[in-house]
Amino acid sequence: MVKKGLHTLILVLFATWNVCIGQDTTKTRILKDNPIFAALDSMAVHKALRASKFTADIKKLNKHKYKEDEVPTFDKAHYVAALKELDKASPFDLVYNESVKAYIDAYVVRNRDKVGRLLGLAELYYPLFEETLDRYKLPLELKHLAVIESALNPNAVSKSGATGLWQFMYRTGKIYDLNSTSYVDDRCDPYQSTVAACEYFKFLYGMFGDWQMVLAAYNGGPGTLLKAIRRAGGKRTYWEVRPYLPQETQGYVPAFIAVNYMMKHAADHNIYPVKPDFFAFEIDTVMVRRQTNLSTVAALLQMPKEQLVFLNPIYKHDIIPENTKGLPLTLPKKKIGVYLSNLEDFYEIAETKVVEPVASQVEIMKEVRKTHRVKSGETLSGIAARYRVSVSDLRTWNKIRGSVINVGQNLVVYAQTAAPSSSTSSSSISEKPKGEAVYYVVKAGDTLWDIAKKNGMSVDQLKELNNITGSYQLKIGDKLKIG
Repeated sequence: MVKKGLHTLILVLFATWNVCIGQDTTKTRILKDNPIFAALDSMAVHKALRASKFTADIKKLNKHKYKEDEVPTFDKAHYVAALKELDKASPFDLVYNESVKAYIDAYVVRNRDKVGRLLGLAELYYPLFEETLDRYKLPLELKHLAVIESALNPNAVSKSGATGLWQFMYRTGKIYDLNSTSYVDDRCDPYQSTVAACEYFKFLYGMFGDWQMVLAAYNGGPGTLLKAIRRAGGKRTYWEVRPYLPQETQGYVPAFIAVNYMMKHAADHNIYPVKPDFFAFEIDTVMVRRQTNLSTVAALLQMPKEQLVFLNPIYKHDIIPENTKGLPLTLPKKKIGVYLSNLEDFYEIAETKVVEPVASQVEIMKEVRKTHRVKSGETLSGIAARYRVSVSDLRTWNKIRGSVINVGQNLVVYAQTAAPSSSTSSSSISEKPKGEAVYYVVKAGDTLWDIAKKNGMSVDQLKELNNITGSYQLKIGDKLKIG
């Protein structure tokens, strides 16, 4: 935090480890951010934090003095008045009816714990939505569609294959330049998918000229809506054609109205936001042109890989492929400076193309059943990344439809770990079968001395086992024979 003047802020990370010949010493090159720029960045973030109106302080938010577990109830007049007030500033005709009330109850009564998380995630995604919608001159209330579509989960995948915050199908995504490759899915990128959604909204409004009809067409497709209009005798308003729409689309506009209400009046229902891991003003994006992977970047920036995976849902696997135009890498702002100030060093290290240890001739993997207790702020994609499993497997093992999980929920995970009879990437080495080599996988901060000490040998013995006779530079991901 900057109080007076420009305080020097130096972010350090270990880039390479150079081991001197015949000596048990390590030379560490420290990558530093420019201290003036770092201080300026800190001032900008601090200013944004002070300007933010977000609070998770229940004492401040609980203006009605509710008891902790109290679930308030309201009469029809309350909802009619609340929606009437919201409708004054909205082109969506936010009316009250029994269908809308049913969806309000679904959020504020039956899924209360999930609403708190949505309120927190809105602090990360809504500023991006609002800025983009404003640039396209579209109603800002459209931001709430992403709550219905994906519960603000950029890795959400529907049964039909719709993907991302805005749930684009593969073909529709291609129309709006959202491409999918073996490594990258643009539909999962918050910025690119939001731009595509805005383009699609404009197209649909040009077809139907009514925002509620746009909502219905977004859910069911314009062809489905055109069929409903024909069956309704040419009527062109949502409530008139609603009986001719599929069941899911019949509930879409009521759900949208309910989310508008919920996001504004959650505190009235004794529901409060869960503070997100990141606010929108705490992150930024750089472009990466050379191949690297999230594991390497996380290690070099000294940040949890789970955070990096959460901030970069565009990548299907660990790999960021080479791209001459550059691919986006979203980072906490406090890590951006050191990245940009040492870009060439990052590229030099990235060229090693380090990947996480996988099963090989010296690494026999086995499946172990584990139980993961869901913590506040965790997502299915983050948990999947932690255990190196797929989100679809997590859903199958736990009979989950969609992407919503609850704090305190126990999830079954069949994680793969190195079999004790083979090699290992940790410091604890188990007995091995005769004739099999055992290897150690180099991690951030390791030196030959550290590795030798952990495994009960001298540095000379370690060098001899690995035929190290000259200058040797340890790289993250290298495998050294230790037995």
